[in-house]
Amino acid sequence: MQVLFQFDVRGTGYATEVGRTTAQLCAEDGEAAADVVEFAAKLVDGTLQHREAIDKRLQGVTRNWDLRRMANVDRNVLRMAVYELMFCTDVPPKVAINEAIDLGKKFSTANSGGFVNGILDRIRIDLERERSQPAAPPPPSTGATGAAEAPG
Repeated sequence: MQVLFQFDVRGTGYATEVGRTTAQLCAEDGEAAADVVEFAAKLVDGTLQHREAIDKRLQGVTRNWDLRRMANVDRNVLRMAVYELMFCTDVPPKVAINEAIDLGKKFSTANSGGFVNGILDRIRIDLERERSQPAAPPPPSTGATGAAEAPG
């Protein structure tokens, strides 16, 4: 979350520092294990790579609330969690949501936990609904001439 926050504040020029920063942040927390650094880098890279789709999903559930008006911490906690919900099938949705709530409470405001929970739960429900719907059937064939056949 801290690396994503830095990207948000400092811009894309921050990219040259990401690998080192991710490792340093994990080491500061006493968790410099390779798997922790690898997972943190996956979250940062994935969130940045899919940021447009993530922001679109967030904007869809935060009607009348521009993402730029959100607190930087909340916005980036949400982005990271939405990345996990959308693209990390190995992370249970409840875990992703609870971690995001904890991050919001720790690094943002007292109201952040409820705010983050409400948005992420709505996205979780929407994703579950989308994933449970059968795929749409292909459009009917138009035949060799490209014109649809009239019913007989």
